[in-house]
Amino acid sequence: MYNEPIFLQPEFKERIWGGTKLNEIFNYDIPFENTGECWGISGHANGANRIKNGPLQGSTLAEAWSQHRELFGNEEGAEFPLLVKILDSKRDLSVQVHPDDTYAREIEKENYGKTECWYVIDCEEGAEIIFGHHAKSQEQLASMVEQGEWDELLHRIPVKPGDFYYVPSGTIHAIGEGIQILETQQSSDITYRVYDYDRTDNNGKKRVLHLDRSLDVTNVPHENPTLERSQWTEDGIKKEKLVEEAYFTVHHWSLEEKSHGITPETYQLFSVIDGEGTLTTEIGIFSFAKGDHFIIPATVESYTLEGTASFITSVSNK
Repeated sequence: MYNEPIFLQPEFKERIWGGTKLNEIFNYDIPFENTGECWGISGHANGANRIKNGPLQGSTLAEAWSQHRELFGNEEGAEFPLLVKILDSKRDLSVQVHPDDTYAREIEKENYGKTECWYVIDCEEGAEIIFGHHAKSQEQLASMVEQGEWDELLHRIPVKPGDFYYVPSGTIHAIGEGIQILETQQSSDITYRVYDYDRTDNNGKKRVLHLDRSLDVTNVPHENPTLERSQWTEDGIKKEKLVEEAYFTVHHWSLEEKSHGITPETYQLFSVIDGEGTLTTEIGIFSFAKGDHFIIPATVESYTLEGTASFITSVSNK
């Protein structure tokens, strides 16, 4: 039986809006001055993580999903269902929207649309996100986009560390400059850009917009999702449920000393956003630190955590 955590090697993405905070905050060895994304837990073809330890060391998470489904509770699906990222927005991200599963399968021939959620790890004072719009009808949305009435159309929200936002498919959104977030999402890389501030790349070209498809998939009128965050102490850990919906359940865990024995119901995804410690199973002790990403496979019967650390954890609900 596979009875140890699966630690993953991050994949990094260069982005026009990225910076160096992923190195400064998490001590990642980033490959670009404008590194925008760390893909920490990914089986996606555009950036599948390699496994750093254990019997599957050197394999990708995609290969583990394909060949060792028992590690994931024999969950069905052609692809690993979730993708966990840490994003650094030195500059504003484009205003964008993502399709749902039906549109992604019919139009893009992809397995998943993209519903996501954001936990704000850190941000500059005065930082903002764009979340939703003010159009009351599809006709008004199309008109405001065509006329470039961005200030009137887009809904801006100030953010602070610890804030959390659930972003269903069809939601117009953008992460503003000066924010570092952890994003949990469906395993999809489909993005439709609505507006990109007329920026140009290093070759003087504007990035492609996807206005027709954006208008196809945007929810009108926008409705803010209702979240019921709840807190409790369990297994010696302070836990907070951030969201539970069709694709994933996401929690924030705070470990202060040592947990009791934890018996997982299924495989669990962990990202360490602060601190360090150890994880113990019946076969050994494994160290973790800020910036690590790992999976507790479904074959682990019990484990304990010791140290002082904060995690974002998630499970698939598919």
